[in-house]
Amino acid sequence: MTPLRLHKGLAGQGPRAAPIAHTLSEAFPNHPADASAVGFALSRLPRGTAPVLWVQDRLSRKEAGRPALAGMRADRPVIMVDLSRAMDVLWAMEDGLRCRSLGAVIGEIWGDPPCLDFTATKRLALRAEADDVPCWLIRRAASPDLSAARERWRITSIPSAPHPHDPQAPGAPRWALDLFRARHTRPGQWVASYDRATDRVDLAAPVRDRAVDARDGTAGGRTAG
Repeated sequence: MTPLRLHKGLAGQGPRAAPIAHTLSEAFPNHPADASAVGFALSRLPRGTAPVLWVQDRLSRKEAGRPALAGMRADRPVIMVDLSRAMDVLWAMEDGLRCRSLGAVIGEIWGDPPCLDFTATKRLALRAEADDVPCWLIRRAASPDLSAARERWRITSIPSAPHPHDPQAPGAPRWALDLFRARHTRPGQWVASYDRATDRVDLAAPVRDRAVDARDGTAGGRTAG
């Protein structure tokens, strides 16, 4: 099976059917404190040195901690904004999307606050598309209710790939991805692995066991008999 190549930060790569303007995507980590959604969102940002606006509400900051940004380039600043209420996070994200000098806007919101409804996500999606600034909303301990996000992902950390030189050492980090809603492409499931040497995310369809067809082997059996 040939893996799908997802070069870090190139919009229009990966599961997209065709290049589109930057827009709003949502990521739902399988475990609220899992860092998989942060890693995947960072892998999808466009290349460049434009700063990233990162906004967290109080519960996300308390339960999941601040993002560890060691994997980002040193020449790419991150503007961290700590807020208490989800409503303030949404306001800061929308305001940040008006600034085209930003490389991306990422927000983290805990749970399902009433202010995070379809209208709020629609405003973020339209603002991101109008100013062509990628926007990621990381939803921790949340349910995937109605949303205007153009892509909606469930993301789970899975055991790392085998290390090529040391079987006792962890290899490339991997995530299980489930694109369960998308506007511009077909939903699907992938296993993603990050190659540090090439700064690339590779996507491959998960291996599944196929049910045995009732006819499997019968023709061969007749020939042999």
